Amino acid sequence: MKSAHLLLLGIIFNLAMVSTSHTALAQTQHWRGPDQNGNFGPGDFPSSLNTNTLKWKSPLPGKGTSTPILVDNKIFLTCPAEGKDCVLAFDFQGKELWRQSLGAEVPGKHRNGSGSNASIATDGKRLFAYFKSGTLAGLKLDGQILWEHNLIENYGPDSLYWDHGTSPVVTSSGVVMVRMHQGESWLASFDRQTGKLQWKTPRNFKTPTEGDHGYTSPLITKLNGKEVILLWGGQHLTAHDPSNGRTLWMCGDFNPSNKNFWPAVATPVLIDDVAVVPFGRADKRQPRLHGIRLSGKGDVTQSNRLWKTDQHSCFVPSPTSDGSNALVLSDRGSIAAIEPESGKEIWKLDLPEHRSSYYASPSVAGDYFYAAREDGTVFIVDKTQSGRLVSEQDLEERIIASPVGFNDQLLIRGEHHLMCFSRK
Repeated sequence: MKSAHLLLLGIIFNLAMVSTSHTALAQTQHWRGPDQNGNFGPGDFPSSLNTNTLKWKSPLPGKGTSTPILVDNKIFLTCPAEGKDCVLAFDFQGKELWRQSLGAEVPGKHRNGSGSNASIATDGKRLFAYFKSGTLAGLKLDGQILWEHNLIENYGPDSLYWDHGTSPVVTSSGVVMVRMHQGESWLASFDRQTGKLQWKTPRNFKTPTEGDHGYTSPLITKLNGKEVILLWGGQHLTAHDPSNGRTLWMCGDFNPSNKNFWPAVATPVLIDDVAVVPFGRADKRQPRLHGIRLSGKGDVTQSNRLWKTDQHSCFVPSPTSDGSNALVLSDRGSIAAIEPESGKEIWKLDLPEHRSSYYASPSVAGDYFYAAREDGTVFIVDKTQSGRLVSEQDLEERIIASPVGFNDQLLIRGEHHLMCFSRK
């Protein structure tokens, strides 16, 4: 049935990126790394995940699929506990420091989904969490609740076929949330300290069936020296002014054949001034991948498309970057390094065949590309040697969240545990 088994929980990931410096410090304030592109910078990260490299393993109170973030020398994630939506904090030794409840949990309906799909955003002083229940909340770093709203109560239920996956993001002006579905779609910004609505702007496009459903997360970057919000969904890539939500430019024509059941799940990856946009249904052997120049005003559909291909793409897992190329992991385990300016394939590697798919967005840390399959097997690929498979390890629990690198260590959030690996 429709967008089938995909869940966008993987979606969850869906995600995001930005233009900051490449560092793998203990302050990874975005779930997709310091540049919001799945690259956690240089470092001496583990080349295998086993009992020799396992530093600690801590139990989690419920099934959540959000990716952890790190700030204030702590690890933060969302997770259900005793039927409640919760934010949890851990120290770097895996000890739970606190948990804050935020209302009743609404569980996920997909086998890989949960009520805690969206990852936390932070401005370094506050945490911002969203849940399938509709709760959007701002908290202090010690867990004290600053404010909370229910976006479903305020703006109506979403009509998404699968579980919510979009994560909040932080701009210099506020904290941004988006809803893309069949119905009134919108982009909105809230004050970080008070939660007061700053602006809410419609974002509606006519699409084939389910094409207006979006599970991606916004991206925050700078174009011509000015901060912008980039958003992929509704079969359009759009740029918005973060001070008022105004659309600066839009690019369409991603589905000229009007295919049904092609929602936006994977978030694009930004490399310099090019967005590599995954689309189509790679899970059904209908991949599409586009390279879009980030510039201009108004409708840039005809001027900004650099290339497109039907040879590579991903449906649920978002692409990452090795610093120069986009690294695209298909839902069935094919990895391709793509030159962003031309769409040229630099190298390709097929991971071992298996009935399980990939829902977690892959990550790059140091010399390695980490890909977690839904059954709990993690593959490590040496990105410096044209995709040489280094190791694979079954961690014996489902993995939907993305690997996180920090201080030469790797965090893996499984269905039941938070795990930390280090070669030291």
